[in-house]
Amino acid sequence: MASEQDDFLFLDHDEETHEQAMTNDFWDVLIVDDDPEIHSVTKLALSGVEFWGRSLRFHHAYSGKEAIEALIHNPEICILLLDVVMESDDAGLTVVKRVRDELQNHNVRIILRTGQPGYAPEEQVIREYDINDYKMKTELTRSKLVTSLMTAIRSYQQICELEAQSTALTRILEASHAILGHSDMKTFGLAVVMQLAKILGSEPNGIVSGIHGDDKRILVLGGTSDYQAFFGQGLEQLDNGRVIMQVQNCFDYEKHQQTEHDITVLLQGKSRRAAVYLELDVKPNPAQLQFMEIFLANVSVGLDNIKLFNELRDVAYKDPLTKLPNRSSFAQQVERYYIEGNGKAPENHNELLFVLIDIAQFSDINNGLGQEVGNQLLLVVMQRLQQEFIDSELIARIGADVFGLLLPKSSFDEQHFIDALMIPYQVNEHILTMHFHVGVCEQSDFSQQGLDTLKLAYIALNQAKQGKKFLDWYSPDLEEKMAWRLGLIRQLRQDFEYGKLEVWYQPQLSLDTLEVIGCEALLRWPSDNGHYISPAIFVPLAEDAGLIVDIGQWVLEQACLQQKKLVDIGMNISVAVNVSVPQFKVANYAQGVKDTLLAHKVDPKKIELEVTESVVMDEIGVVIDTLQELQEFGVEVAIDDFGTGFSSLSYLQKLPLARLKIDRAFVKDIPDNDSGAIADLVVSLGRHLGLKTIAEGVETQPQLDFLRSLQCGYSQGYLHSRPIPALKFEHWLIEQAVESP
Repeated sequence: MASEQDDFLFLDHDEETHEQAMTNDFWDVLIVDDDPEIHSVTKLALSGVEFWGRSLRFHHAYSGKEAIEALIHNPEICILLLDVVMESDDAGLTVVKRVRDELQNHNVRIILRTGQPGYAPEEQVIREYDINDYKMKTELTRSKLVTSLMTAIRSYQQICELEAQSTALTRILEASHAILGHSDMKTFGLAVVMQLAKILGSEPNGIVSGIHGDDKRILVLGGTSDYQAFFGQGLEQLDNGRVIMQVQNCFDYEKHQQTEHDITVLLQGKSRRAAVYLELDVKPNPAQLQFMEIFLANVSVGLDNIKLFNELRDVAYKDPLTKLPNRSSFAQQVERYYIEGNGKAPENHNELLFVLIDIAQFSDINNGLGQEVGNQLLLVVMQRLQQEFIDSELIARIGADVFGLLLPKSSFDEQHFIDALMIPYQVNEHILTMHFHVGVCEQSDFSQQGLDTLKLAYIALNQAKQGKKFLDWYSPDLEEKMAWRLGLIRQLRQDFEYGKLEVWYQPQLSLDTLEVIGCEALLRWPSDNGHYISPAIFVPLAEDAGLIVDIGQWVLEQACLQQKKLVDIGMNISVAVNVSVPQFKVANYAQGVKDTLLAHKVDPKKIELEVTESVVMDEIGVVIDTLQELQEFGVEVAIDDFGTGFSSLSYLQKLPLARLKIDRAFVKDIPDNDSGAIADLVVSLGRHLGLKTIAEGVETQPQLDFLRSLQCGYSQGYLHSRPIPALKFEHWLIEQAVESP
């Protein structure tokens, strides 16, 4: 036994293996045995023993219950020297089961010892409960005990390393996930610092910086609270020379920088470089640095994704031509200026105006001079706005030809604003005098939702267009009026689809013979209450809603059908149909009219088109060609409401017209309160141009007599008949034929 005892007491240092030390200074060993002498002998035998630079530290338990308590309070215990038989024959096996199942401690290595061979555990139990070794107490010489401990500690170390790696990899996955989903550098940078600090075991305190622009200036892109105020500023603005030096060195030398107090790591994406500076509480170990590199690879990918997102965001929120904020961006930003309760702006904030500017007839520039000139015009308009209104809070391109500005109310002068916009624009070799429509909304009327604020300004803008004004201001009654208009447009569209519109007819008579020579087809819209909505109200609505082209075509078809019916009852008279500007602008309009007349087999000479001066003067060259084509086909054209516009007389003789229609405004007060000079002028002009003239709005016999004295050829008005439905008009014609001699 002497040799065995010697072996038991002395460690052969030649067997020592030098491995990398872990963080603790000791290997903690728990001796569990109900015999105090075993505790003393084991401790004595292993005194002074070291494994890989760390000595043993002993803990003691004298029962299974005490062993569990010791493991609960000392989780650093790595070796359990456990007696099998203590307070019960299987006390040691019960401890093993509780350690693995109840405490879920799968790291601690267990060496079972027993002095009674009959109580040895079965091989299945050893495998099931992960028992590292089983020895009879008589077998444990010094050498064998040390060997068992060495094997168990190596196993413990490997398990701990694997667990640490697993934890670290999980942490990397969590950290990588945490930096995903950030759409801007500020929040992305903060997430990177926070997660890097976790991996390196330090408190989060640091920044992310990056090189920006051609001047290679280093900017602060994000960071923890101490650095938030410097976001977007140059690195040199930091009041910390150590941070500036470490980040600068990281970029200059293109590699990580580490000191006792901090670490600065380089991030290299495909399209940008960044550096993360982090203050250190403790020096990272090699394993942490290795895991850091894995994490940084994911961060570099995130950098490129941030760049891609920013590019996509630019597409979504920036106008590609002017680089100004677009409609979506403006709607988001204007929400910041909403005043809770729609009261006055705070005292330290100048109350604002939202000004919406529409370039009138911008499409004509595109169509006439080309899209490139149109684009250049938009750029020079933008430059004008930026130069003239330097105190604007925000300038954006809201639509194709619409700009939006937020301007201080105190400095807004309406006339100066108009004058500034009306100065001609130099676009390449063109000098363009542009016209605008402007809607203005005060900040007190802003809505909580940006799109609703846009809507209010558009209401004012549309009011300016309808009133043919340069500028109009939003007011709540305008919104009510707009809601009424939209409701009326919806009802008009619905009634037109359901065939509820009607065409009435008003006769036209020869002043010489009082014979009916024709009639005018007039659109009527019955309402649900039995009344009729005035054409002065719904025709402009139809034009604004884009319905007038379809409705105008329908009226022409109804006129053709009615003309055929008149022929059937022996009244082969012409039917005049009004044509609006939008109808005349339809491609191949003349051909469409000809096709309609041919389809209904109507004599072209029996359909007359009445156009206003605004139609004639819109695009004179196109108008002349269209009217020429209609005239050659046999359709006559009259100018309606002649004298109310500003037609050029030089063009009048070039137009292939058949008749001038004197507006009722020049008839209603003759002969008592109006000398009839304008009516006389129109009749004389028509006679010299070889055109027939017809006066509308004739309501009294004196008016009729006066017009006859002027040698006006035809009349139309209440004196003869009001506009009446088609069937009544047919009956009226028959009655007139019976009454005539």
